[in-house]
Amino acid sequence: MATRTTEPLKREEARRSAGPFRRAAACAAAVLALAAALRPQTPILALSEVKPGLQGKGRSVFEGSRIEEFDAEILGVLPNVLPKKSIILVRLKGRGLEDSGIIQGMSGSPVYVDGKLVGAVAYGFSFSKEPIAGLTPIEDMLSLSDQPEAPPVSFASRRLPVGKIRLEDFGSLFADVFGPRPSLEADGRLLRPIGVPVLFRGLNLGGLEPYRPVLARMGFSPVAGGRSAVQATGLDAASGSLRGGDPVAIQIVGGDVDVSALGTVTHVDGNRVFAFGHPLYNLGPVDYPMAKAEVLTVIPSLDASFKLAVPRSLVGTFVQDRSSGAYGELGRKSHPIPVNIKLDGGSFGKREYRLQVVNDRILGPFFTSMVVGMILRDAERALGDLTLELSGNVFLENGQSVRLEDLFSGNFDAAVGDLSNLVLAVTYFLSNNEFQNLEVHRLDLDIRAGETARQGRLEKVVLDAYETAPGDAVGIKLFLRTFRGEADVQEFQIPVPPLPAGTEFELVIGDATTMQQLEATQYRVSDFVPRSLEHLIRLLNNLRKNNRVYVKILALRPGIFLKGEEMSNLPATVKSLFTSPRVSSSQALEITRSTIAEYQLAVPFVFKGSARVPLTVKK
Repeated sequence: MATRTTEPLKREEARRSAGPFRRAAACAAAVLALAAALRPQTPILALSEVKPGLQGKGRSVFEGSRIEEFDAEILGVLPNVLPKKSIILVRLKGRGLEDSGIIQGMSGSPVYVDGKLVGAVAYGFSFSKEPIAGLTPIEDMLSLSDQPEAPPVSFASRRLPVGKIRLEDFGSLFADVFGPRPSLEADGRLLRPIGVPVLFRGLNLGGLEPYRPVLARMGFSPVAGGRSAVQATGLDAASGSLRGGDPVAIQIVGGDVDVSALGTVTHVDGNRVFAFGHPLYNLGPVDYPMAKAEVLTVIPSLDASFKLAVPRSLVGTFVQDRSSGAYGELGRKSHPIPVNIKLDGGSFGKREYRLQVVNDRILGPFFTSMVVGMILRDAERALGDLTLELSGNVFLENGQSVRLEDLFSGNFDAAVGDLSNLVLAVTYFLSNNEFQNLEVHRLDLDIRAGETARQGRLEKVVLDAYETAPGDAVGIKLFLRTFRGEADVQEFQIPVPPLPAGTEFELVIGDATTMQQLEATQYRVSDFVPRSLEHLIRLLNNLRKNNRVYVKILALRPGIFLKGEEMSNLPATVKSLFTSPRVSSSQALEITRSTIAEYQLAVPFVFKGSARVPLTVKK
């Protein structure tokens, strides 16, 4: 009985004692809400209020961090010039814009009329004799903060054969995914997004040439940056404020080198930041590190004037990249991918690079590959023979990994390009797999260089017997000629497969390219589509290598090729089970020549050549 009377009293005492704390918390919440409500709001000039002849002021930084004003005369509105998107035409004056034209790096510069924000400088006419710009209405930009932060976009549907992607292949893929830069034709002129200067620090732009076509498609203009740039990967709370008109950078690569895209802040509302006024890639939800920047000067140019600037400190993260610009949040931490590169040998000496690469399914693989290629091309000697030996690992967030191991040799550019393309391929296929959202956790690359070519070309193959019994070992001699014309002999043995007496089979010896071509013909397919994430990781871990001699034993035996793998020497009843349209959910390809066995021999050079040798099982 006592327990029943005292429990309500204890609860009442607890309620009364907690009352002041609850009231204090409620008051604090009310104060915060009131402060947010009383926060100065920038008035907006709606698109419907924009009329020709209105005089306005734009804001941007042309030197240092000082925001300066320039004149903007409203010429009119181009309605629906892009899908459900109107553009405000303005003529700019002041701050030397009459001579320089619209400046790359001004993307996002706000324009005000009578103190009301109209929009952001975002578009320009090619070869225009006057600085006539297109503004993205501020109403369109403010809607960016309402977009959902959905999972990142996968480009797995844009398939390439699982293997080593060439940069040209990636450029074509990029064109297919993103299409041309947004543009419209008006009075015979093209209105295009203002080019974005990409600032490079710690890299020699002489090694950038192979990547320029892809960067141009992105709307990026490479610029050599200054020495002082973002060094720390953490946020700098002390300098975390931005204003409309301030320069802002997207840090694509940070750490020992820096690659950053420069634009201008349009509007800041609390911790919400709106910038650029046009898409960088229109990728939707993104994870771009946001950095404050300092403008050194404006470089006038007959082609396209641009701001020369340096990033200073990380202050937040851009989380949306859409048709009306970029939206980010101050104080929010991004999650770049650590990339560690070790170089040794040759003219490189010993170097180490610790990088942070933007966590994006397209930009991450591309810029990782590009920076690796530029670092390797930055050796003392730009031409001549070179051999690169790669070993490394791509660690995934799910605990799995892909081993990178290969040898590249030949002309300097060829060896460097092949290595960086392998890095591009593996990281791209992992990031864009169609099975689950998967991020790269870390990438470690160990590269050894030598200033001689290590290549061997097959001249002839000699066997110690051409008629053998099952279980016997066949001795094989490969006679090769090295890059300098020296003779080399490689010897090894393989067991004879357990085939019936009198069976004829074929020994195929070849390099990685030969085997890929053989399999494409044998299976009548141009690419191999993985059936699961585990299958994809297995394919990438077993990519054929340049410093291997591959051996296949082929025989006339029924089999099928199903879901990227060969099932050889199947009984007729089993084969019919897989190939029947009534029981098979996937199309199985019947093959008459099956792979009985496969072998590989590691050699200390890049192997080239092929041979086919017929053999017979003794009766």
